[in-house]
Amino acid sequence: MDSAKEQNMSTPEMKSVIEALLFVSGDEGIDATQIAKVLEAEETTVQAVIENMKEQFETAGRGMQIVELAGTYQMSTRPEHAHYFQRLAYSPARGTLSQAALETLAIITYRQPITRIEIEDIRGVKADRAIQTLVAKDLVHPVGRADAPGRPILYGTTDQFLDYFGLRSLDDLPDKSKFENNHDLEEETNLLFKKLSEPHQTE
Repeated sequence: MDSAKEQNMSTPEMKSVIEALLFVSGDEGIDATQIAKVLEAEETTVQAVIENMKEQFETAGRGMQIVELAGTYQMSTRPEHAHYFQRLAYSPARGTLSQAALETLAIITYRQPITRIEIEDIRGVKADRAIQTLVAKDLVHPVGRADAPGRPILYGTTDQFLDYFGLRSLDDLPDKSKFENNHDLEEETNLLFKKLSEPHQTE
């Protein structure tokens, strides 16, 4: 570890980098050890800075907060603002699902339970925002944690998902078996969901 580099990084700069790391880590979070390695700083220093950041966020009345769950830190919205997020999710202007959200929803539907990292491996791009959109619309939700390093969150579809697409159960979905040996499963399922969601695109 380069102690000289740690000494050259000011506390405000360290806070700025940590905030960015928490943001890009999404709902999987990041632990103090990982942050310390990235910053080339002492873990105790990182923990102290994060605790100070938590206090500052609280004192300043920020819309985001830093929480510690299962040994990892992550950025989170405040629970007292939940009803505002619900209004946003169900407002007419937000009625249309984006292409990214449809692709992500298709993958979750046919491969649930599935982690964010697995979704990103299939899509080849970050899925944080798409997942957040789907969770906000109550189409997907956390259903547990994978038995893997970091215990990543597993996602699955909700009852609201069935209502949204007018399905009685997941058994009413187009049969996926015909695509199981097809390397373009993501594309095929996306087309299926695009067709299913057409009535909602004009809302």
